[in-house]
Amino acid sequence: MKIIKKIGLLLLIIFAVAQFFGPERNEETIISVNAFFADTNPPEDVKKNLKYACLDCHSDSTEYPWYNKITPVNYWLAGHVTDGKKHLNLSKWNDYDDKRKDHKLNELIEMVKTKEMPLDSYTWVHNEAKLSAAQIESLVTWANAVRLKYVFLKEPQ
Repeated sequence: MKIIKKIGLLLLIIFAVAQFFGPERNEETIISVNAFFADTNPPEDVKKNLKYACLDCHSDSTEYPWYNKITPVNYWLAGHVTDGKKHLNLSKWNDYDDKRKDHKLNELIEMVKTKEMPLDSYTWVHNEAKLSAAQIESLVTWANAVRLKYVFLKEPQ
């Protein structure tokens, strides 16, 4: 029985020490997505849905929940944000050429329509990120309209 207590105490000490360490936080200001909003001009309802369902993982500005201060949860969340930004980072929208912007919007449409995004693990704790059928349709309609702009821009004159 003493060995179990010693192992438990050791694990508790490791857990306590781990709380002093954590991954780098993704905390630029929300202004970092202004170029995306200016370029794509989403209506207010779409903008709101993008903010609640996409920006935490797909921009350089994450609003962290209270439990992000707990290791190892903070590493798990950081992994999700890093992976999300790898696929689409709306803060870097101006770094994409028109062909890539079109492709990213097409991916957004596909992921939202198939309900692969936002992730279930995100919507469990962010209820406002759950998109209704009407919200999905609104987002898809907007993204398809914006894609026309990039298709037109990339065609030779």
